[in-house]
Amino acid sequence: MSSEKVYKIGIAGYGLVGKRRHKVINEFEYLKVTAVCDKTFKESCTLTDGTRCYNEYKKLLSEDLDALFVCLPNYLAPEVTIAGLKLGLHVFCEKPPGRDVADIEHVIAVEKEHPGLFLKYGFNHRYHDSVCEALKMVRSGKLGEIINIRGVYGKSKIVSYSSGWRAQRKFSGGGILLDQGIHMVDLLRLFCGDFVEVNSHISNSYWKHDVEDNAYALLKDANGRIAILHSSATQWQHRFSLDITLTNGFLCLEGILSGSKSYGEERLTIGERSESDFGSLRESVVNYLEDHSWRREIEEFADAIINKTPIVHGTSREALETMCTVFKIYYADPAWREKYNITDPMMSMINHKEPFCEPTGTFE
Repeated sequence: MSSEKVYKIGIAGYGLVGKRRHKVINEFEYLKVTAVCDKTFKESCTLTDGTRCYNEYKKLLSEDLDALFVCLPNYLAPEVTIAGLKLGLHVFCEKPPGRDVADIEHVIAVEKEHPGLFLKYGFNHRYHDSVCEALKMVRSGKLGEIINIRGVYGKSKIVSYSSGWRAQRKFSGGGILLDQGIHMVDLLRLFCGDFVEVNSHISNSYWKHDVEDNAYALLKDANGRIAILHSSATQWQHRFSLDITLTNGFLCLEGILSGSKSYGEERLTIGERSESDFGSLRESVVNYLEDHSWRREIEEFADAIINKTPIVHGTSREALETMCTVFKIYYADPAWREKYNITDPMMSMINHKEPFCEPTGTFE
């Protein structure tokens, strides 16, 4: 992909994620970050590479931009995404799309008013090598059909940096499930589609914030396949694992390459079902040493803008569906639902009057 034009990019939110986006964006010769904003800037200034810096997103949006990356807390992300769309900018927003389902619905309403613009959400894990390869294996049918799937994603606490907004429901909308576990929810949906039955137990008994520190969910899809999810902020050794059992074998994804390197090496184990009493007799292990996910994700967004091709992964529709699944999990625990007045996310499906999509997109 190439372009004679250099597209000017703004980044709203210049923390760890915003800085990493900046680095990757500037690896493309047809993209250039020209301005950023973050409340940590005391006044307007310029970085050594010429990038202009502001302490308010409205000042950033006064710049001449083509696209906006939103790397802000949950309570600000919808507002700034909408502001970018209304100014005629293509927008890439990190997950989650907001504090609740209503937030993403408001964004979608504005998106529909600007059909020529592209909006993409950063469900980054779909672009990791282990996930891409596992998806290819499942769709190839070489290991048969999925029977069940089990995901565990956890870290050691509710990270409350940046004014502590992650640990406060009024700012975050939820805890570990909405913050980190949403990635696992998205992957479960990628492999199984929508879930029609959800049971859960949600707890904040350890850290005692008004957001959850553990979420346990049992989900069933329309084909009767079962998914098990544990999203945890009491996983003292950071962990990512996704086990997919199929009729003729299994896939085991362990570890995920991240900026912190705290989830271990990323690897995919592929095993074939055997009639042996001792389980699989043939399996192979692939280790991945480099993280290409950030570049792939941005390249797809840029390709959509330049060549007018559809967004493959991370559409607003997918963001809505994934948020609905997260809130189905919250809603399924009667005590949690009553304590925090969680409303039925099924109403969003009814209001939109469109069936939820089966997983789309492929990785070549």
